[in-house]
Amino acid sequence: MQEKQTYEYAVIRLVPRVEREEFLNIGVVLYAATQKFLQVKFRIDADRIQTAFGKIDLPEIQKHLESFERICLGGTNAGPLGDIPLPQRFRWLSATRSTVVQMSKVHTGLCSDPAGKLEQLFEQLVLEPV
Repeated sequence: MQEKQTYEYAVIRLVPRVEREEFLNIGVVLYAATQKFLQVKFRIDADRIQTAFGKIDLPEIQKHLESFERICLGGTNAGPLGDIPLPQRFRWLSATRSTVVQMSKVHTGLCSDPAGKLEQLFEQLVLEPV
């Protein structure tokens, strides 16, 4: 069994009316320094979002989240952020914002499989309970 390493994550929240501070979890970004892992997983459940908040510009939200994916991957497709090291990219992604797409506080844990942990957190924190 692989040794467990530290990881950090933040939950991506949709906050359509910032002044009301109501939100719906729509994704997770996870960073594991030792494994050089930075990845985001998100889901825009149109029915759930519109039931909770009414009409929202979902294509705009989708574009915003796709930019998170590009930043995680790095390189020229991510713009200037694609050239900075993984730790700084995670810090940028997980920074506090006052926009429609916000991040939770950063949480930490231990895991040996960051991709598996991202999937577990996504299922636990984003998907509707069955």
